[in-house]
Formats: sequence, C-alpha cells, structure tokens
Amino acid sequence: APAAAKADDLQSLPFDELRTFTEIFGRIKQDYVEPVSDKKLLEDAIRGMLSGLDPHSAYLASEEYKELQEGTTGQFGGLGIEVGMENGFVKVVSPIDDTPAQKAGIKAGDLIVRLDDKPVKGMTLADAVKVMRGEPGTDIVLTVIREGEEAPLKFTLTRDIIKVKSVKNRLLEKNYGYLRISSFQSGTGQGLLDALDELKKENEGPLKGLVLDLRNNPGGVLNAAVDVSDAFIESGLIVYTEGRIKNSEMRFNATPDDVINGAPIVVLINGGSASASEIVAGALQDHKRAIIMGEKSFGKGSVQTILPTSNGAAVKLTTARYFTPSGRSIQAEGIEPDVTLARFKLEALDKAKLESIKEADLTHHLTNGNAKPDKKADEDDKEDAKDVLQKDGSDTETEVRDYPLHEALNLLKGIAIIKK
Repeated sequence: APAAAKADDLQSLPFDELRTFTEIFGRIKQDYVEPVSDKKLLEDAIRGMLSGLDPHSAYLASEEYKELQEGTTGQFGGLGIEVGMENGFVKVVSPIDDTPAQKAGIKAGDLIVRLDDKPVKGMTLADAVKVMRGEPGTDIVLTVIREGEEAPLKFTLTRDIIKVKSVKNRLLEKNYGYLRISSFQSGTGQGLLDALDELKKENEGPLKGLVLDLRNNPGGVLNAAVDVSDAFIESGLIVYTEGRIKNSEMRFNATPDDVINGAPIVVLINGGSASASEIVAGALQDHKRAIIMGEKSFGKGSVQTILPTSNGAAVKLTTARYFTPSGRSIQAEGIEPDVTLARFKLEALDKAKLESIKEADLTHHLTNGNAKPDKKADEDDKEDAKDVLQKDGSDTETEVRDYPLHEALNLLKGIAIIKK
C-alpha cells in the first residue's frame, strides 16, 4: 500500500510545469547578467509561490522567523525604547521602565543621530530598530542630541531581554477607565486583567464604564483575542474558524464571569484595526456587550499557521477563515461601527498653533555607513536637529484632544445617567 501511495503522489506531480521551472532556472543560471546562487533562486521561487496565494502567506527565512516569534511573545534582546522617525532622525517616544535605555538616562524627546559609528540619517526606522536589537549582553553606543545640551551625548548601553507591554491603562476621570491594546501577544489576556486591577485600585472601587482602544492594532495571536473577549463575555461563542485541514476548524466559547460586572464598554476601532482586533470587536458587538465606535475596520478575516521547515525557516500559510459568533466573515468586509465617527481632532484655541512636523522625512540622501564619527559630523547633526527639538516643547505645543476618545467618554457618561 505505501508503494502504491508513492506512485499516486508521483502521478499527481505537474511534470510539464516542473519541466518549465527547470528550464527557466537553467536559463537564469546560464544567461543572467550576474551569477546567482542556487539557494537564492530557489528561496525566491518559494517566496513567489507563497506571495501569489494571498497577502498574508509568506516564506520566513530563519532571521524573519525569529523576528516573528519575538513579536508574538513580546520578548526580544534590545534596549527598551519606543521610537519613531522624525525629520530623518530616530526620536525617543518613551524609554520603557527598568530597561537598559531607562537606566542609562535616555529620555523622551531625545534624538538619536548615531548608532555606534553609523549615522541614522538615511536609515529607515526598521533598519535603525534592527541595529538596536541584538543579543543580550552586547553593547551599543547611542549618540543623542537633547534639548538644552550644548554638545551631543554618548550613551553606552548593554542590550538585555526586553518585555514589551501590549496593554496600557489610565483613569480618564473618576469611575471611567481607558485600556489600549497595541497588539495581541501571548501574554495580552493576563496583561488586560492586571491593567483592570490597577484601574479598580486607582479608582478605589468598580468602574462605571470602560473605553477599549483597538485603533491601529494590527492583530496578532488568535488565543489572545479570545482571552480579551472572554474577560467581558459570560457565555456563548466568541469566534470560530473554518478551513480545509482538520485542525483548522475550531470553536472558542466564553467562560463564566465578566471582570467589570456588566459595566458599559465602548470599543474604538479604525481602518488600522485588523485580524485579532476585529475578532474582539465582532464578538463584543454580536453579544451586544459593547458599543463599537469609530471607522470601519481593515477586514482581515483569515488565520495564518506557522509551519517550521527543516532548515530553521518557516512557512506562514493561510489555513482558515474566522467568523464572528453570528456567522459574519470579516474577510474583505471589516467590522462596521455602531457609531461612525469622521476623522478630525479638537484643538484648544488659546494656545499658539505651530506647524506640525512630518512623521518621517524620507529623503534618499545616502551617507557613508563606514565613515568614522567626527566632531564636525556631530555639529552638523546638532544643527539639523535644532528645529525638531525647538518645535517639541510641551509648553508651546498646540494641545490636541483625541476626538474619538472624547466622544467615547461622553457616551459612557450618558449610559451611566440612563442606568441610574
């Protein structure tokens, strides 16, 4: 029987197409303007085969596979800085508590102009982050320009294991809490429960309402989305998946208890809310447990399975579609909010309005990455960065209020009045 099965497999192979592939492979090896290794050609062929299926299936080389694992666990070797790109420099948004960056004295608003001997100007943000991450125990020198300092500052940081907090919380005002989930990682469910405990302690009592912010949350681990939904739903289906292979058909049901005892919830979503974010929004909407507010979500209703390969790499393959409890498929449709909000912001009129800085100045100015740092370069960096620093003073910046969050809080207060 095994021999017969092998014969059937051979007969099912598309020999004509494989012959064409071999012919093209040979042509490239022989005629392409530069020599190309077999490994590169075959890896590119695999990438092409997967990318042709859908936007979310992909081949992950060993380094890419490692980065994906770091993203889903929220743990990696690095410095512990939340960063953004501003006018070609890496700007420190916030150093994370108890990390090498925070202990070394890196501050919010600092502009990183060199990483070891490499100028940041000309790098993409992803390139800069890649340089800052690395094996725990290894060192990196950051050259930083800080407002009020005459000369650039140099910090030697030793990389360590960084744990990223995917859940942030604060009390908006007495009795009303705010939870922001930036991505769904393996520990997000527990992070949400811990954050709610903190809010209740700070409030010195149970909450009367909660804003759950899922805006620009690209998704992540399916089980984390189930855990977050289950925290607020007491019974019934949360999400189910359907696919061709046996283990792609799953159903996830809620367990008893609502951690905020039925207090009203407003979930904020926008066009950047995708995948696991849509599972949570869809489940809470179908169970009428929350009011969904904002913009129509992204519409990624497919599940990817990571299949490791023998060479240390992996294949990320779409294996199922997911459906909300009422049977809605999110794929290419998204979640329609109960309350739609247009995109605009509220600004205080009693403060001087300054011209906003572009998110990133993507000039294609190439610099010599091997050039040795010198005082002249540091002075040039300082001069270039001066305007950015001056425009970031908290006492002169226009006060901007988050309009959707403002509306969400108003809605919660309205519900509380009606419930009295």
